[in-house]
Amino acid sequence: MMTLEIVYFFYMFVSLFFLALFLSIYFHNRKTLFFIPTLTKNHSLSVLVPAYNEQNTIEGTIEHIFASDYKGLLEVIAINDGSTDNTLQVLSKLQKKYKKLVVINKANSGKASSLNYALKLVKGDFVAIIDADSYPDKKAFSQLMGFFSDQKVGAVTAACTPMNRKSLLERLQTIEFKVIAFTRKLLEYIDSIYVAPGSLSVYRLKALKEAGGFDSKNLTEDIESTWHLLSMGWKVKMCLAATVRTVVPNTFKAWWIQRVRWTVGGFQVLKKYRKDLFKKGMFGYFVIPFFIFGLTIGILGVGIFFWIYMIRLFQRMEIVFYKMDAGVPLVALQDLNITPSVLNYFGIVLFIIFFLFTIFVLMAMKDDVLKKQKTYEILLYSTMYLIAYPFMIIWSVYKWSRGYNRWR
Repeated sequence: MMTLEIVYFFYMFVSLFFLALFLSIYFHNRKTLFFIPTLTKNHSLSVLVPAYNEQNTIEGTIEHIFASDYKGLLEVIAINDGSTDNTLQVLSKLQKKYKKLVVINKANSGKASSLNYALKLVKGDFVAIIDADSYPDKKAFSQLMGFFSDQKVGAVTAACTPMNRKSLLERLQTIEFKVIAFTRKLLEYIDSIYVAPGSLSVYRLKALKEAGGFDSKNLTEDIESTWHLLSMGWKVKMCLAATVRTVVPNTFKAWWIQRVRWTVGGFQVLKKYRKDLFKKGMFGYFVIPFFIFGLTIGILGVGIFFWIYMIRLFQRMEIVFYKMDAGVPLVALQDLNITPSVLNYFGIVLFIIFFLFTIFVLMAMKDDVLKKQKTYEILLYSTMYLIAYPFMIIWSVYKWSRGYNRWR
């Protein structure tokens, strides 16, 4: 058991190290967590909205974009990527209402390819990417654009939160998105934001063109483009005050497919940029190792769990066979106990720490979710919801090894 204990303690050490790191960053920067830089110039902004079969959501997305208070909004380009529903008809109707709306109708080739096609047509100096099921806040663009006063900033992203929050799964994702937004903002303070999500991110066109646009071979083009910018020395920022609401999966199957795509895309990015490990500043010395630990720790956790309990299962089976041969009762009252061990105690302590960390994050985010959220939902998020991740990562490894490359 000595080897297992060493691996287990390493697992816990890494987990607690990153927890301590996040808390340290927070307490050093808590006064600027929701900082919004002064907007000194209304830069020309083009907004790209890639869409595939989004007839139920794209109208709301377009309307929210045009409801923005940002005065530099130059154009909105909606790319209909070969939709088979009424997406094109909805966009054609919206064109009559909004003069700045440009509609591109093309054969299906994927999100990244559609964005690259539209990038050749943009007129603005900055480009915002918004998914066709996301709804930016009225002030979001104005709050994001101020960060570009720093000429080294290549991209800025917003805080994403679920639009739909009725079902239990949707409410658990609300908790998850708050934790993600909080930790992503903290990573900004050490120049280590590793993804500018497609729900709402703004790019400096110059930086995006230097990166060659978006990688059409990657399932997570937003992660890849962010890594590319970081590898070239551009900064990536986040405005926690700027919000965008997005439609999240409302079934476990849809959630699973989405997360597998995200994870497989992560493996693709790691393979592409593995040569930059321990090179190029924080990108190579922190972002890539942090990403690797995030993936391997999940697999390691499942491995440890099953190893421990398989050993105990075989031990109990041996006892059962011995009792059967001896003719004694299979179950006695003294057998019903939880064997205390260092591994058990540390596992419980680790769970309690991360449960409290989740509550801490919700409080730091100054959101009323904590008041509405029942305690059992936060508890469920800290147990069953997070337990699903390691299994999803293992499944993603298998799918990646088989050449999985499906968007949906």
